[in-house]
Amino acid sequence: MKNNKIKSLAVIFVALMFTSCIKDLDVTPKDPNIVTSLTVYSTPAAYKEGLAKLYATLAVSGQQGPAGQADISGIDEGFGNYLRQYWNVQELTTDEAVMSWNDATIKDLHWQTWAPNDVFIAAIYSRIMYTVALSNEYIRATAGNTDPDIKKYHAEARFLRALAYYHAIDLFGNPPFVTEADAPGAFFPKQTTRAELFTYLETELKAIETELGAPKFEYARADQAAAWTLLAKLYLNAKVYVGTDRNGDCVTYCKKVLASSYSLAPSYANNFVADNNLSPEMILPITSDGLHTQTYGGMTYLVHAAVGGSMSPAAFGISGGWGGIRTTKTFVAKFADNSGATDKRAMFYTTGQNLEVVDIGQFTDGWAITKFKNLTSTGAAAPDAHPDFVDTDYPLFRLADVYLMYAEGVLRGAATGDAATALGYVNALRQRAYGNATGNIAAGALTLDFILDERARELYWEGHRRTDLIRFGKFTGSAYLWPWKGKVAAGATTETWRDLFPIPSNDLGANPTLKQNTGY
Repeated sequence: MKNNKIKSLAVIFVALMFTSCIKDLDVTPKDPNIVTSLTVYSTPAAYKEGLAKLYATLAVSGQQGPAGQADISGIDEGFGNYLRQYWNVQELTTDEAVMSWNDATIKDLHWQTWAPNDVFIAAIYSRIMYTVALSNEYIRATAGNTDPDIKKYHAEARFLRALAYYHAIDLFGNPPFVTEADAPGAFFPKQTTRAELFTYLETELKAIETELGAPKFEYARADQAAAWTLLAKLYLNAKVYVGTDRNGDCVTYCKKVLASSYSLAPSYANNFVADNNLSPEMILPITSDGLHTQTYGGMTYLVHAAVGGSMSPAAFGISGGWGGIRTTKTFVAKFADNSGATDKRAMFYTTGQNLEVVDIGQFTDGWAITKFKNLTSTGAAAPDAHPDFVDTDYPLFRLADVYLMYAEGVLRGAATGDAATALGYVNALRQRAYGNATGNIAAGALTLDFILDERARELYWEGHRRTDLIRFGKFTGSAYLWPWKGKVAAGATTETWRDLFPIPSNDLGANPTLKQNTGY
């Protein structure tokens, strides 16, 4: 049982980001059936329920779950889930995952042939803006409140908005930008630049740093370590975002996280099971609960869609597999021993599976991944067991990522860290994976190429791969190929402007002030 279940609160936010009527006087309606922030937030408990809704925008897809009253329109509700679509654009576009289904344009992600009218790209774009919109409304409602708890909620809402805008700067570069300062009304949101958004994120995260709770104050709520981790990510990718190295700042904020109370879980696999809320390295998860957060997206998707062929659904704590996602031989080759006998992070199912992806639409072409399970660390049924929906939390921010960011920052020249410490962090991860020191590497082996491969081995299917490959110049172009990149079985060169996704066509049509990203 998770200590912090996120329950979707059916709060009506009348003024969202992009649609409203006219600016009017701030009055309380006489009709008691009209819901405003003045009536919704009538008690301290209501403020926490409103905050829960903000977290829930990442986890669930609508107001009642698993379907009905969807948050966004234009796509099947299960497909329109934030985590599901964020994972798709971060993983299906890379060597780590390939999809067998024929739903709409889903295969275009792996082929890197998407267009501005792609429904899945539009879904993650809409999801990001929906989270921003609800966060803005909540921030307005809590501004100036002196209650200590509500001040913390206010900071968490600002963090969640920053997280959504971080995804926007990474995926789209130059999105429309609105904050709580933009009062509800009919207007075209102004498009920001990547440089402006970077400065905003840096300033905003530093501003709320002391307002957030201390590390581990409550599971699944953003604490100071979550803000430090997001800042470290922002700085690590600064060369991509704004053309300036900020690796020293990356290492500085990694050190803040590393000095906190988070620690590595003794077992790697325990980070990906139904009781992974017990893992001491889970800095910020997106929580799941088989009874209370039912959705066909999120972790329900990641567990079910990875099971197919001759795999036993019961071995993953589910009633049936969806036979969708598996991996490529290029990723499998990252492991010197892909059996899992030495490096236990090599979690592959091979029975009846072909290593070669001859037919991208055939689940048995490509090895299956067994990383996520809806069973506990002891193999028991999930605490809130359900045949269709899972209890496993998604590790959005995990301490192992911070270890590797520190090491990469040092290798990229950060004077704020040192090589011996970097090597120690990398070997700590490898010693956990191998169960002893046999997998440890010497100082000379710690290179940037090694770090990129080690991030794949440690963090695969956790939503990092596209961003990592772009930072290393290997996502598009010809420097690195994998099966079916460019819609060619052996892999082919793709256009470098695909490092950014397009602003969706429907938003360009709705807001004539927006400009499309280069190449589209």
